[in-house]
Amino acid sequence: MLALSRRRAGFVRLALVALSAWSCCGSSCISFGAAPVAATMKTDASKPALSQAIDRLISAGGPGLQAAQADDAEFLRRVYLDLAGRTPTVVEARTFLTDKAGDKRTALVDRLLASPEFPTRMTEAFNAMLMERRGEHDEWRKFLTTSFQKNAPWDAIVREIIDPRDNDENLRGAAFFAVNRLSKVGQQETDYPGLTRDVGRLFLGMDLQCAQCHNHLFVESYKQVDFQGLYTVFLNTSIRDEKFPALNENLMAKKIDFMSVFDKQPLQTGPRVPGLKEISIPTFKAGEEYLVAPDKKKKVLGIPKFSPLEELAKAVTSPENRSFRENIANRLWWLVMGRGIVDPLDLFHAENKPSHPEVLALLSTEMQTRKFEMRSILRDLVLSDTYARGSRWTATEIKRPAPETYVTAVAKPLSAEQMYNSYLTATGPHDPKTATPDLRKRFITAFANPPKEPEVEFAPSVKGALFLSNDSNVLELLVPKSGNLVDRLGKISEPDALADELYLAVFTRTPTADERAEVRRLLGMKKIEKTKLLGHLVWALTSSTEFCLNH
Repeated sequence: MLALSRRRAGFVRLALVALSAWSCCGSSCISFGAAPVAATMKTDASKPALSQAIDRLISAGGPGLQAAQADDAEFLRRVYLDLAGRTPTVVEARTFLTDKAGDKRTALVDRLLASPEFPTRMTEAFNAMLMERRGEHDEWRKFLTTSFQKNAPWDAIVREIIDPRDNDENLRGAAFFAVNRLSKVGQQETDYPGLTRDVGRLFLGMDLQCAQCHNHLFVESYKQVDFQGLYTVFLNTSIRDEKFPALNENLMAKKIDFMSVFDKQPLQTGPRVPGLKEISIPTFKAGEEYLVAPDKKKKVLGIPKFSPLEELAKAVTSPENRSFRENIANRLWWLVMGRGIVDPLDLFHAENKPSHPEVLALLSTEMQTRKFEMRSILRDLVLSDTYARGSRWTATEIKRPAPETYVTAVAKPLSAEQMYNSYLTATGPHDPKTATPDLRKRFITAFANPPKEPEVEFAPSVKGALFLSNDSNVLELLVPKSGNLVDRLGKISEPDALADELYLAVFTRTPTADERAEVRRLLGMKKIEKTKLLGHLVWALTSSTEFCLNH
């Protein structure tokens, strides 16, 4: 097996160095072999106004010295990962790198945004963000995929999630967000508090967990009534037994009672979104409460005229709700820039100030102006000079600025899906039968965070390293098959040309002089069969820190 051969073959210094680096933690341990070309992009007169405004605000807040713009190779890999969810193929890389057009970056961004890979990438990113690895469901995935394919605005997506309806089979999977969280596990109580907390965190940027029992001890603006106002809506729901995810909503006729564990004063609230007015509960004459009356014989609950879920969905997603606008603006920024303007993402409050309040306000206003249309916002973000800055800091006389200054690119961990897609792209092309859904599932098991943990930081693990070292299907990708990377490398006799093909396939860049020399040295070893040696080389590079980060 490859792992055993590696131990026998002391030549794979490259692999060991790469594995060691990959096992480090934190961006401070990152070591990239490439020396990005310090090419400065000329001002693009056609650059979107939002991009230019962002650049002015970021530059105004920086220390006065910024990293050079990323070279074409670095930009190419970054934007492919962010918009297509994978690294580019060798053909795609060579086509872009040899293109002399002045507007090729803009053209590339537009091409990726229009490709079918973009909605898939958004589906994978928002599935990980919203479900936090709690489980998969085909209906939920169809809901997300359909939404991103038709470029549905964020407020519409969230309204469907909070108030799921089953009259459209493309949208009914939205209920999985709540149904998954309300599904009972063993003897545990139904987790209404957990669903309440997640709605606050993921759609409003507020982690209200501590406010369940009392006003937050350290965050003055997080009140117990904030939590209870959301909680009363979800406490009014139950899972409906259907073949697809579905919720029941019970009749709500009165407010919920609650009290702080500290002062024991009885309090009440109806449905309420933090920061907004309480939603009034209407009264109806007896027998007139329902649009569709309950049917006890068929054990069917009725449909109430007053739907707290519907009212909550409208209030949360209102264009006037600043928390909703700022939360999604911050999350889109985090998705492509690698760090939230407010960080952590779910702790918006007065004591956790945004790094660039003017940028956050600008994006929040744009979200409202563009009616929560996310694709055009992402386009403007990735066409900004801020996004296109290099990740390397070369000024030895000045300490590398903090990530929140955004004067250098922030290295982002590849999601498990990006790892899988990029691994197949780098080592392929492969027969689709080889790349089985089961392999994708194992990649996610190996590289995704445990359930209920936000995936916002680089978290290498022994599990992931062992997976790449020993999984039989992964190692099979490193065996020469017609047209795959190892097969192509085996047909290249000139060492430098081989090194170029290898590094372009894996890292989307050409190797440095030292890396070419190392490849030549390894190829000169006579004690190991060439195809095995090439498999070792590909394994070493695809197991490295550089490969599993978007930088």
